[in-house]
Amino acid sequence: MTNSDDDRPEEHQFSEGQGFGDAHDAFDLDPPELEVDPDQVDPVDSRAIPDMLDESTIQDDAIDADALIDVGLNYMSINRYEQATETFERTARHADDERVEQEAWVNKGVAHAELEEWDAAIGAHREALSIDEDSDHAATAETNLAYALWEAGRTEQALDHSERAVEIDSRFAQGWYNRGFFLLERGLAEDAVNCFDNAIRLGLRNSNILEEKARALEELGKYDEAEEIVEEAEELREEAEQELIE
Repeated sequence: MTNSDDDRPEEHQFSEGQGFGDAHDAFDLDPPELEVDPDQVDPVDSRAIPDMLDESTIQDDAIDADALIDVGLNYMSINRYEQATETFERTARHADDERVEQEAWVNKGVAHAELEEWDAAIGAHREALSIDEDSDHAATAETNLAYALWEAGRTEQALDHSERAVEIDSRFAQGWYNRGFFLLERGLAEDAVNCFDNAIRLGLRNSNILEEKARALEELGKYDEAEEIVEEAEELREEAEQELIE
């Protein structure tokens, strides 16, 4: 895998408390117990958030697993990944519902990956898959496991798990994109293009995936088509930057 952040697969997938949705919206959750009282705290003072999270302790004999997942996601949103891993593990250990337990292990793997703790990330995603290899969280666990394995230098296993992700859910756009990236890194440009096309058809169309597809097309000698896609990728990047400014 290259060292450039732009050349890496998209960020890991994580849950949104109950089920999955748009990955870019997942850290917008604010559990009721973490709402800020504007009479006590300046709502724009981000330093208050960690303090409130630290005070949000829950007794072991009265754990609300869904609420704990949301607490973990809030830790993620302020880059407190160590605390997130602890929260997600606590959730997994005490959850009565296997689906919630699996979700917690997936999120724990994501938090470890943010810390570049690849062995721990691999272990967490394997724990998730040991619960149910065919659930709605399994495809996400597989693609995240593939990413962690790749970063750990276990490329063959990474390819296997990226394939398993799209076998579980053939409409998992992120899974197709990540598999395409791994295949391209292995020099399998034509297969990579097919994966990128699947992801794009499923709605994952951004500058990153277009740039990767263009790179694959260049490997195949399709320079004119690659140039057109690079131009489109640049347009999308400029639009995204303009939206941030506005």
